[in-house]
Amino acid sequence: KWKSLYRIQRERKQIMRETCSKYKSNNRRIITPYHVSRIFVEDKYRVLYCEVPKAGCSNWKRVLMVLNGLASSTKDIQHNTVHYGNYLKRLDGFDHKGIYHRLNTYTKMLFIREPFEKLVSAFRDKFEHPNNYYHPVFGKAIISRYRVNATKEALRTGSGVKFKEFIQYLLDVHRPVGMDIHWDHVNRLCSPCLIDYDFVGKFESMEEDANFFLHLIGAPQNLTFPKFKDRHSNEERTTTKITQQYFAQLSPSQRQRSYDFYYMDYLMFNYSKP
Repeated sequence: KWKSLYRIQRERKQIMRETCSKYKSNNRRIITPYHVSRIFVEDKYRVLYCEVPKAGCSNWKRVLMVLNGLASSTKDIQHNTVHYGNYLKRLDGFDHKGIYHRLNTYTKMLFIREPFEKLVSAFRDKFEHPNNYYHPVFGKAIISRYRVNATKEALRTGSGVKFKEFIQYLLDVHRPVGMDIHWDHVNRLCSPCLIDYDFVGKFESMEEDANFFLHLIGAPQNLTFPKFKDRHSNEERTTTKITQQYFAQLSPSQRQRSYDFYYMDYLMFNYSKP
């Protein structure tokens, strides 16, 4: 079993490197604090984790907190503690020497997810539930730009964004409001062509990949990757089928353009075209 997991890792990294050398000329670029701003640091087990939202990041941060001795079990850590507690250090908080030392000596890993599923998961989380950041900041801008005859109420609250409107915003080169980490490219968040990741896990094989990674870094035997879904836990996880239902609301050209938008992520992480 370990043998096949090692082989899968070798293949994933090879595809990533080949894609980078084919499409990217930034292999010789200097790594700046901006490039490592999404990377979390765990000094005890010497782990660097690049956070990709909607690909198990809350539970990965819980695992890092347990490894670091900040909690005794992943079950004890609340969602807000994970995301707003600032218990974990980020790599851009170190000086140049500290950043390079860790990049050269720690185990660097990231976990990814099928791009359309990740996108639908983010849309459901941020726009289909009350949210006092995404509705006023993104919702208002999206509704006022893309909805004909929007009601005063919709314009005031920014609630009730439709998936089609969200995609219009995503594909608009003159977006009324900027990008967000929840739907940005993994390629941009984690700079895999600049940073040579040691481990590439996938959300689709999370349990197996995560526990293999914990085995590789010599984590305590009793620490396993948590299975729970910590937001809207009574709601079904975003699956391929649910993703198809959302994409069915789009025109063929919007579907194609959405694929083009995430083309590098599809290629680099070897996901087949939906």
